[in-house]
Amino acid sequence: MKATTSQSSAPASKTVADLLTRAAESRGDDPALRFKRGDQWNDVSYAEAAAIASEVGRGLIALGLEPGDRVCILANTRPEWTYADLGATAAGLVVVPIYQTNSPEECQWVASDSGARAVICEDAAQVAKIVAVRDRLPALEHIVVIDPDGQTVTAMPLALLREQGREVPEQELRRRSAAVRPEDTFTIIYTSGTTGPPKGCVLTHGNYRAILDMCEQVSVIEAGGSVYLYLPLAHSFALLIQLLTLDVGGAIAYWTGDTKLIIPELAETKPTYFPSVPRIFEKLYTLVTSHADPDQLAQAVEVGMKVRQLEAAGAEVPAALRAGYEQADGLLFSKVRAAFGGNLRQAVTGAAPIGKEILEFFYACGVPVLEGYGMTETATAATVSTIENHRFGTVGRALPGVELKIAEDGELLIKGGNIFAGYWNNADASFGAVVDGWLHTGDLASIDGDGYVSITGRKKDIIITAGGKNLTPANIENDLKQTRWVSQAVMHGDRRPYPVILITLDEEEIVPWAREHGIEEVSVAALARDPEVHALIQAELDRANARYAQVEQVKKFVILDHDLSQETGELTPTLKVKRNVVNERYRGLFDELYQS
Repeated sequence: MKATTSQSSAPASKTVADLLTRAAESRGDDPALRFKRGDQWNDVSYAEAAAIASEVGRGLIALGLEPGDRVCILANTRPEWTYADLGATAAGLVVVPIYQTNSPEECQWVASDSGARAVICEDAAQVAKIVAVRDRLPALEHIVVIDPDGQTVTAMPLALLREQGREVPEQELRRRSAAVRPEDTFTIIYTSGTTGPPKGCVLTHGNYRAILDMCEQVSVIEAGGSVYLYLPLAHSFALLIQLLTLDVGGAIAYWTGDTKLIIPELAETKPTYFPSVPRIFEKLYTLVTSHADPDQLAQAVEVGMKVRQLEAAGAEVPAALRAGYEQADGLLFSKVRAAFGGNLRQAVTGAAPIGKEILEFFYACGVPVLEGYGMTETATAATVSTIENHRFGTVGRALPGVELKIAEDGELLIKGGNIFAGYWNNADASFGAVVDGWLHTGDLASIDGDGYVSITGRKKDIIITAGGKNLTPANIENDLKQTRWVSQAVMHGDRRPYPVILITLDEEEIVPWAREHGIEEVSVAALARDPEVHALIQAELDRANARYAQVEQVKKFVILDHDLSQETGELTPTLKVKRNVVNERYRGLFDELYQS
């Protein structure tokens, strides 16, 4: 299937190297970035952002870095990440992001494998990670620190790097930018994959210029729009949204770094576009709906969906339906919109599956949360859902210029200018192989007659029971995660007689419930053993099982005495479960379920 969206005129730029410079030339004093200091949100104009990035780029030139050299960034999502990224890119360097949550050993793997000559760290804590493994980084010559407060080791403050950059002529940076070609490497992003060690995806300037052009043709982000960004810029999802926002002339508001403040900051910044992972929407959904009457909620969502669909089609809304909608809007819908700041045009969810019921709820409220699909290997995206063209339960249709097809075994294959250039120092073809221009995604999918793609599973995640039944664990896992008491659910059952599941509790929800029910010991560890909690989870599992054939139903479960986390290596930075890690780490618990 090939998309038929009409092509727009090609941009003058063919690389990312001069993206910010060109944006500053045309937008000057328009706000580009926003950050919070104290209680005040502060704006940085396009001209100011370009000037700072230029100083960083010229500073890296002053350190002796040559075009093609790799520079790691080990920092949280913040304006300085952007200055470092686009400054280094303008200097012809290759940025290699490192997740701020990585351990010293994980940082060492990325910096060593990529052969980075410099690392730009956020603060003393991040510098310490690099110092701890520096003897294993023979190529590393420079450590730069954004916030030098508390610095106890040798690292150049970013302010000093910028100062040295001012001594390098601006013309030298422009010369380097102009010399960058579309086939040159723009970034190497190490996948935080759910299996095996990270692999460095080599993405060219042409790859990202192609994906930017594709997204702009379908107006993913509108000119003058605003984005609230908390996702890690080390992930390709956040990187694409950032580049896209700056390329079309929008503004980015960066979070302050506290996950508990994401919702309040959404209300403060009032974005028109909000990229996220499912967990945020799942938490909001359970927060809003947990105390609502199920029948009344279902009726309100049905009314909201009908009104939204009629309005989208330009049809008249019957008076009785309108009256029912206005009542639901006053009681519920308007409050949900306010939680997102009141200006949200669209939210997008990616990186993991999300329940159709959740999407329908937010759509009824007037907060369209739409799915897309892609991988690091596709320069982030391959399919997109828009307000005008979406179908709940699918991940949308191919972006303009992207071709999709389904292989004989059901695997989704993708072709287009956004397909990566291969893995750095790794010729592994078992996943992400490109054959005759077609990327083998590892995901199982179907494409309907209108071109909408449904992801049905993952080849490596398919569980085959001892009886030969193929099971897709994500289905029932997502059902269970929609309940307010459950944080994570991981099915197990490969070559076993039937599937079982590991459950972790949502501490914010289960502790108040336990207190309401007179349970004295309310620690998560104690509640994981409590008979009343087990009865509660059993009821939720029964509800979920009812949707599946008997052979697919989960027969037993175990409640873990703590949650899964990134720090323990059980979750990726986008909160996807590393299934192989969980299966190995809790093998004893799974064995007990079958023995009992």
